[in-house]
Amino acid sequence: MTRTTEPDPVAAVRDYYERSARREADRLSRPADGAVERELHARAFAEHLPPAPARILDNGGGPGTWTRWLARRGHRVTLTDLSPALLDVARERIARDPEPYAGSVAAVMEADARDLSAFPDASFDAQLCLGPLYHLTSGADRERALREARRVLRPGGLLFATVMPRYMRLVSTVLEHGLAAFTSGTADLILDEGRYHDARPGRFTGGYLTRPDDITPLFEDHGFRVRHRLASQGILAWAQPEVAALAQRDPDAYERLLDVAYRTAGDPSIHGMSGHLLIIAERSATPAA
Repeated sequence: MTRTTEPDPVAAVRDYYERSARREADRLSRPADGAVERELHARAFAEHLPPAPARILDNGGGPGTWTRWLARRGHRVTLTDLSPALLDVARERIARDPEPYAGSVAAVMEADARDLSAFPDASFDAQLCLGPLYHLTSGADRERALREARRVLRPGGLLFATVMPRYMRLVSTVLEHGLAAFTSGTADLILDEGRYHDARPGRFTGGYLTRPDDITPLFEDHGFRVRHRLASQGILAWAQPEVAALAQRDPDAYERLLDVAYRTAGDPSIHGMSGHLLIIAERSATPAA
């Protein structure tokens, strides 16, 4: 099997988001791309976050979409990301928010999810980590990120983290590249090892793609108790353009469909073919063995 040479993961991730900052900043607003994810995640956060005002770290929060959402709901939020360009977008948007919302953002700063040494132990009541874990292709790096996530959370604090299953990326890669996805070894690398890399400038960079059965052990081995596993796009991941059209044509049906998608997002039968999974895990009082 032919393998590509993969660059340093952190440098590659930073470069990708530096190039695509404006596009990424609007992803969750695009009807056929991130809108369903935004709606289902918002419902999950509203249901499971601790009451405001909570101290929340938006770790890898990029353009600050969720930082601003949290601040509007009375939380005290710190935003970190690898990408200076994304953080610049976040600062611009936060600066335009009225008080007291902008004042609820404690800091916007560059940081690596593997090293949160800027923050003392037990600094936060909850943490969003909606990207770093699947961008870290090394198992050792994912472990470092989870150890740091646990360290900065108070005992009983909640981690909201996303991971990427393998099968949707496998299918989308074959649909884009055809037979070359197999002859290059790319499909086998995704299927067998959960490793994905696209060296083309401006394209989604390398990532680690998990199996649903591996998720709970990963978190529990690092001092968390998994409370919920939810499909970020629910049952709608493969029909988002059609769902976007429904929202325009029949808004009431769209809202009812979102209700169903959220109600069934925890169904394990859909997790393997999801674009992302949202993991809600509680920091245990004692460290992992």
